[in-house]
Amino acid sequence: MKEILNILADRYASKQLQAIWSPQGRVLLERELWIAVLKAQKELGLQISDETIAAYEKAKGLIDLNSIKEREKINHHDVKARIEEFCVLAGHEQIHMGMTSRDLSENIEQYQIYKSLQLIREKAVSALVRLAKRATEYANVVITARTHNVAAQPTTLGKRLSMYGQELLCALTPLDEYIENYAIRGIKGAVGTQLDLLTLFNNDPAKVALFEEKIIKYLGIHKTLKSVGQVYPRLLDYQVVSLLYGLSSGPSNFAKTIRLMAGNQTASEGFAEGQVGSSAMPHKMNSRSCERINGFHVILQGYLTMLSCLAGDQWNEGDVSCSVVRRVALPDSFYAIDGLFETFITVLDQMQIYEAVIDRENQNTLPFLATTTILMEAVKKGIGRESAHEAIKEHAIQTVSDLQKGVIEQNNLLERLSKDNRINLNLDELTQIVNKTAHATALAKDQIEQFASQVDLWSKRFPEAITYSPHTIL
Repeated sequence: MKEILNILADRYASKQLQAIWSPQGRVLLERELWIAVLKAQKELGLQISDETIAAYEKAKGLIDLNSIKEREKINHHDVKARIEEFCVLAGHEQIHMGMTSRDLSENIEQYQIYKSLQLIREKAVSALVRLAKRATEYANVVITARTHNVAAQPTTLGKRLSMYGQELLCALTPLDEYIENYAIRGIKGAVGTQLDLLTLFNNDPAKVALFEEKIIKYLGIHKTLKSVGQVYPRLLDYQVVSLLYGLSSGPSNFAKTIRLMAGNQTASEGFAEGQVGSSAMPHKMNSRSCERINGFHVILQGYLTMLSCLAGDQWNEGDVSCSVVRRVALPDSFYAIDGLFETFITVLDQMQIYEAVIDRENQNTLPFLATTTILMEAVKKGIGRESAHEAIKEHAIQTVSDLQKGVIEQNNLLERLSKDNRINLNLDELTQIVNKTAHATALAKDQIEQFASQVDLWSKRFPEAITYSPHTIL
């Protein structure tokens, strides 16, 4: 029977992320850790021959997942099965000395998390670089800004994109700080007291400390948790996925907006040659990639909820009732955020805007967009604010109603207002206000430039993010 695939990994995640979390990749990481432990123990005086280490080195790439599964069917212990398999292949029984299962699995899982966070950070920067580029490109494209999805005031498309970029920046900063301060459990033993290591090293605490220092240096993580039990606090898993969920927020808001704009035909996420939008309706060009981004956001929310149930739920020095949840939630959370950024970057590369449609929308909504300025000009002429507000509201609502019912074909709000003594502004004055409003994007361009400057600082730290290319998405 063919093995069931992980849809998130197989369909959406990049090869880099798959390599970190694949079953075969994990076994290789475990074997490399066992070898690093052997080398450190030999350096600190344990009787381990070079031939033994060489035998394990030679066997580390001989990974047979089916053979390991068969062993686990007998001993019902995944780590013990992998120990036995590696020892048989090497012809020695010297790995895992002074270690427990959690010394192996906790450190490998934290290593996978750490490497995955670094990869996702780079992709977030890559997305930001593209957002800044697009925001600058569309800095002068005036669009109808919408609050509550209703026409509000003029803005620019570049400003709208920089808004979502700012949200991503807000999530990237704490992620970056978390990576730099991430602490690994280390080799702590069955209940965290390092008893077995202390015994191996003849009750020499200095050697135990030096041994652990060598191991974390090998893993490339610079800090250790000083006092833990059998497992590291599951709060850390919740924190990690909380950061991933935060990273997904800006792209998800962007995606939802592009979907709305596509419905109005003012923008699209792009449509590849040969792509089909609907099996039934040939004309359809659905925003399926943006829909996918929103879906990934929901998936992350689900896994965040799952992991929140594990934080604060450990018995005494620890238990592994959390194991089945973490085996699903941790890799899948990274597959989801990886797929999200792969898709997001692709959309940013391929998105299109339709300025003719945008201009028609602007012309239709401009009189409404100018109402706040008209209100202020009426007040300056001595009209009571509330009286002017009521008059403008009455005419605006009636104009919308008439447009919707087909009573009028063009927006004639200005003509209506010019005839109302409660406003005290003639048609020429109102027209001038609207013409100014058409270009009244205030500090939008300045804000785009400020956003781009912030992104530039990140791109200098991670120059490889500038040229990153997403994998082909289905």
